[in-house]
Amino acid sequence: MGVRFLLDGAVVELAAPDPTGTLLETLRGPLRRTGTKEGCAEGDCGACTVLVGEVRAGAVQWRAVNACILFLPMVHGKAVMTVESLSPGGKLNPLQACMAANGSSQCGFCTPGFVMSLQGRAMGALGSELPVADAIAGNLCRCTGYGPILEAGEAVPSLPQDDGAVLAGLEGLGGAEMASGSFEGRQWFVPRSSAELVDLLAVHPEARIVAGATDVGLWVTKGLRDLGALVFIGDVADLKALDETPEGLRIGAGVRYAEAHGALARLHPDLGELVRRIGGLQVRSSATVCGNIANGSPIGDGPPALIALGAELTLRSAAGRRTLALEDYFLDYGKQDRRPGEFVESVFVPRPAANARVHVFKLSRRFDSDISAVLGAFALTVENGAITAARAAFGGMAATPRRAVGCEAALVGQPFAESTIAAAAVALKGDFSPLSDVRGSAAYRIEAASALLWRLWHREQGVAVSVLDVEAS
Repeated sequence: MGVRFLLDGAVVELAAPDPTGTLLETLRGPLRRTGTKEGCAEGDCGACTVLVGEVRAGAVQWRAVNACILFLPMVHGKAVMTVESLSPGGKLNPLQACMAANGSSQCGFCTPGFVMSLQGRAMGALGSELPVADAIAGNLCRCTGYGPILEAGEAVPSLPQDDGAVLAGLEGLGGAEMASGSFEGRQWFVPRSSAELVDLLAVHPEARIVAGATDVGLWVTKGLRDLGALVFIGDVADLKALDETPEGLRIGAGVRYAEAHGALARLHPDLGELVRRIGGLQVRSSATVCGNIANGSPIGDGPPALIALGAELTLRSAAGRRTLALEDYFLDYGKQDRRPGEFVESVFVPRPAANARVHVFKLSRRFDSDISAVLGAFALTVENGAITAARAAFGGMAATPRRAVGCEAALVGQPFAESTIAAAAVALKGDFSPLSDVRGSAAYRIEAASALLWRLWHREQGVAVSVLDVEAS
């Protein structure tokens, strides 16, 4: 079986696709949808933005994605909408007409991507509740024409879709069965249940597991790597569960960041603000919370915050399930505690206690859509003026996301006072020996990490130390 998807109601069938070929290559090549542009080939600029629709709860859920890092098997059984889809016969749709009238295009290269991001927002796609500026944060305009684009996005009313024909077409694609194929000796699979996934990994324990491909995609487009056998888990239905309970939040391995955004924000507002700054909406509409964990990056934004809250990870294989503290999953740079044939099934994040002081801070060179230089997350329990428990976790400070054990020891059992914060800030400097890279020097990272602890203190005193604190007050 190859890859089959809908494009404007017509079935596109690729009999023997390269599993690491991208949707962008197919759109611009054989399908001649050249309105979709390649800018960065790494999911940063948004010029390649398209909308992908899939059946969820009896309806079509659309989401804006970066076609440049979306592998072809990931659109199997789905619908695709490009900028050409909006203007059949050359007649501009209301959004396009508004942007043209408002002078929202300069050189025009980035314009199709902006159009598709704003179209998704207007038609109720995933993340459509976000402000216009957030919806296009993953789109870059090198002509600095953001003002007219924002104005057009604000001016366009909602554009609801009649997805009846799309829904019928998707149901007729036969996407309920596991897809698979082989290309130049490389096998690929798209399982539909976790039971199928368990069986596949028992036979192919070396296979690369791919969820959103927002990182793995760059291994191909930039690193030109051969990924070997691939198992795409984005369509495993029972891994898409998102369960909110009084005890906490359980997030299945298939849940995308954009889907978990609201639930994480309800767990604590700082988690919601953190998610808002993880890539652009296109990235969050593909990347999964558990994929960010499983990948094991030392600068992944999600793990430090979840570690600070005491999250637990569940892994599964043919041998059964096992659960471990999230911080214990990360062993060393590029090395995680995941056995052959095992996959991350879910992560459980405990609900913070009523008296918990939770703070999550991200420092990056650019506010939107940038990788952290340092990310600090703190969860303190204060009773009768004393700190009875403390968890402090950091990203960007070591080979893995890691707790600052010296800092924690300096906090616990001490009064919640400025002198305690001062002592903990000194202890924190002994917890890490960070590297210098393009995002910051080792000296900067050490000072910045300590400054985040001071920011926690000032925030608790009601002192605004950034625009974010002013907006929250």
